[in-house]
Amino acid sequence: MIFYKIHKPKILFVGINPHPGSFKRGVPFSNNKTFWYLLAKAGIINEDLKNLKDDKKLKEFYLKKFNSIYKLGFVNVINRPTHDITELKHKEEKLGQKRISLIIKKEKPEVICFVGKISYEKFSGLKKFSFGWQDKIISSKVFVMHFPLHGKAIIRIKELKKIKKEIL
Repeated sequence: MIFYKIHKPKILFVGINPHPGSFKRGVPFSNNKTFWYLLAKAGIINEDLKNLKDDKKLKEFYLKKFNSIYKLGFVNVINRPTHDITELKHKEEKLGQKRISLIIKKEKPEVICFVGKISYEKFSGLKKFSFGWQDKIISSKVFVMHFPLHGKAIIRIKELKKIKKEIL
């Protein structure tokens, strides 16, 4: 299952590629739900954490509310699932770069949030950049956040709150 729910999102989240468990469930970051908890704790979504922990309720939220209610979108640079990014092949991101560029042109998100440095690196081809705000892509503001599964949650929550401020 390739998961992207995109129609005029305020924030377009861009991941590198799905974990096999998330791919099977059809919901990004559903293998380890930290991303969803961070969105809730940053106030980007207003959902009960108990519901985000439940696979069925998370999928229902993702399919019925993520884009239509919250105006959020999600796409991966590479749609092939792997357990680890070291399994990705050289230049495998080329198709995703084109696909995401078309999505950005068509849907015009206010903010594009790259989930982790590697997703931005694979999309942009840049090697030297810092976390945080980057140069715009077309008219969209661009933010590179820390990957949600490593490190302190408070850093990611602060990053997501910065993004939230930009869309209010």
